[in-house]
Amino acid sequence: MSLPHGLFDAQAAPAQWIVIATAVAALAAVLPRPIWRLSRNAITIAHEGGHGLVALATGRRLQSIRLHSDTSGLTVSRGRPTGIGMILTAAAGYTAAPLLGLGGAALLGADRVTLLLWLATALLVAMLVMVRNAYGVFTVLLTGGVFLLVSWLTGPDVQSAFAYAVVWFLLLGGVRPAFELQAKRRHGGAPDSDADQLGRLTHVHPALWLFFFHAVSLCALIGGGRWLLGL
Repeated sequence: MSLPHGLFDAQAAPAQWIVIATAVAALAAVLPRPIWRLSRNAITIAHEGGHGLVALATGRRLQSIRLHSDTSGLTVSRGRPTGIGMILTAAAGYTAAPLLGLGGAALLGADRVTLLLWLATALLVAMLVMVRNAYGVFTVLLTGGVFLLVSWLTGPDVQSAFAYAVVWFLLLGGVRPAFELQAKRRHGGAPDSDADQLGRLTHVHPALWLFFFHAVSLCALIGGGRWLLGL
C-alpha cells in the first residue's frame, strides 16, 4: 500500500518489456473503433479539464464542465470574450491530453510513479467539483476511483505498470482527436470546433490551428515516448 508520506519517493523503473507491453495495451485502447468509443471518455476528461484549468489560470471564472456519453464535452467560463485568456483557454482542449502525457512521461522518467498517481487523483477530484451533469460525475468518479484504488491497494509493480499504461494512453490517445476533427471539418462538420473558435478569436485560419494541435500531439508523443523508453 502506498502512503502519501512517500509521495516524492523514487520507484525503480519497470523492465523494458513492461514498458513496451503497456504501450501495446494503450495502442489497443486507441486504434479499434469500438474500444475507442469507450476509452475516448478519458481523453474527453483531459480535454475539458484542460479548458477548465487554463481558464482558471488566466483569471477567467469557471462555471461548469459537462461530459456526454457520445464523448463530447462542454466547458463554460466567464470573462472577456476575446484576448489572450480566451485564446489560451480555447487552445487548451486538444493539447491537454498530449501535454499531460508528456508531463507524466517526465515524472515516470524520474521514477516518480506515486507522485504521478496522486497528482492525477487530485486533478480528477478538483475537476469533479465543477462537473454539472450526471454522466460527467459518473465518468470522473469512476476514473478517479480507479486511480485511488491502484494508489492505495496495489503494490509497486502494479502501480508502475498502471502508470505507464495511463501515460502511453494519454500520449497515443491525444493524437487521434485532431485527426477526427480534421475529418469532420473536411466534410463540413464541427463548425464551432475549438479550431474554428480560435480562428475567429485570432483571425488565423482554423486549418493552422488544426496543424498546431497535430504538432503538439505528435511532438508530445515522440518526446514522451523517448522518456518512457529511456532513450
